[in-house]
Amino acid sequence: MDVVLIGLPGSGKSAVGRRLAARHRATFIDLDEVIEREAGARIPEIFGEEGEAGFRARERAAILALGPADADPGTRRVIATGGGAVVDPRNRWRLFRDRLPIWLDSRPEVLAQRLRHSPNVRPLITGRDPIRALRELTAARERFYGAATQITSVADVHVVVDAVERLAGEAERDGGTTLLRAETTIGRVVIGDGIAGRVVAAELARLGCPRAVVVTEPGAWAAVGDGLESALAASGLPVEVIVLPQGEAAKTLAVVETAARELARRRVERREALIAVGGGALGDAAGFLAATWLRGVPLIQVPTTLVAQLDSSIGGKTGVDLPEGKNLVGAFHQPAAIVIDVALLATLPERERRAALGEAVKMAALGDERLLDLLEARGPALAVGDPASVADGSLAELVERCAWAKVEVVAADEREAGGRIALNLGHSLGHAVEAAGEYRDLRHGEAVGYGLRAACRIGVAAGVTPPDRAARVERVLDALELGAGLLPYSLEAVLEHLELDKKHRAGRLRWVLPTASGSAIHDDIDPALVREIAAGLLSPAAVGGAA
Repeated sequence: MDVVLIGLPGSGKSAVGRRLAARHRATFIDLDEVIEREAGARIPEIFGEEGEAGFRARERAAILALGPADADPGTRRVIATGGGAVVDPRNRWRLFRDRLPIWLDSRPEVLAQRLRHSPNVRPLITGRDPIRALRELTAARERFYGAATQITSVADVHVVVDAVERLAGEAERDGGTTLLRAETTIGRVVIGDGIAGRVVAAELARLGCPRAVVVTEPGAWAAVGDGLESALAASGLPVEVIVLPQGEAAKTLAVVETAARELARRRVERREALIAVGGGALGDAAGFLAATWLRGVPLIQVPTTLVAQLDSSIGGKTGVDLPEGKNLVGAFHQPAAIVIDVALLATLPERERRAALGEAVKMAALGDERLLDLLEARGPALAVGDPASVADGSLAELVERCAWAKVEVVAADEREAGGRIALNLGHSLGHAVEAAGEYRDLRHGEAVGYGLRAACRIGVAAGVTPPDRAARVERVLDALELGAGLLPYSLEAVLEHLELDKKHRAGRLRWVLPTASGSAIHDDIDPALVREIAAGLLSPAAVGGAA
């Protein structure tokens, strides 16, 4: 098995890597040396001539040139990366899969002392206070490094090599690939491929749970239940499964009462976590159950749909519907952990994949240019579940970029007191048309597609959204076949549902509108403009009053 060494500058990746490779007569690859050899220049010179973007492009090429992991037993290659190589999601996908990633960690003070005596120039640290620079790099990269096994590199080189060697001997090839692990104020977030059973078992052990209490829905459990239940049972945990109705049918007070009585029958205690396995609606209902059972028990979210992985499982918003509206009864209840396993999406129907991309376009429109580039290049392939878009890491990158963007927004505004409102871009008219179809005709992401088109058009008319930005977003929606075609709902029904939008304040609806690089909130949008734009989403017969 290849060993990949990651960590900050000065952590000893090259020294440890050379010693480990020599012990095993393995090939040692220092990616920085590879880049310098290919460029015919030292790294500071590359930074000076091409900037960091040019260096990162060369770094991606060097990682791609490694090819697949060596499948032979034993340590065959030891790869030392540059400190920032694993920031790129696609690099981690290529480096970590079927390899053993090791994070050589040390305190910034120790690393700064080492760098003072190093002949190598580190462009991101040169000219700055090294300790402060290293602390900032640690904060920015910790979630990427955290996907690897951590070893403190303060000890002598031979001691660190011994520790790496032990891990290499114990490594399992069937444990999946962790791509990101982060401790956040809204729960631990773990993203990977083929990791769900192992990580959920570890989280239950961390919480001291004596059994696994799963709350799920029929479709999700049929698709992923066997594998997840087997992994949990193999860890020695008894598994209890409570099945709620599929989709929005789970989100009623009557269903929650039935499920709570089932928890009572099974004597579920306060220290036991509920594991929500399913899509967004299931996560809402199971989360509300966890928030209210015994006045709150731990929750582990295991989203099994694309829209849940990149959006709805994150944020702690739980709730059920009433006849008067969606999500009117609920609570904020942050999960202990969110376990996002892209392998669980393998059997997802195309319509569900495509609809979920409506939320991805929203996140891109909020200012993630790399995500917008990804959707333009790979969006149609992702929509149909093209295996190549999974194999090349596009799906994992999509999920990570969307999920982490939401983590950052929610962590800064957990209870929707301010900035979190930006996540409602495309949701005002989106929710209105979804409600007009009685939550049966449109998937949520499909409705968001219509809402995004409306927000772009309102933004352009109001002078908020640059026309070229709006056109780019709509081109992406066109390519994904989202928000296309005219809807059969009456204009008055749509506008009536819009009046119930939760973003009203003092009787005025706060619109989230795209800007050149983000979004802006406006409560002064002319109702006549809204009516005109809404009518443009509907068939002429519907606008004229037909049902």
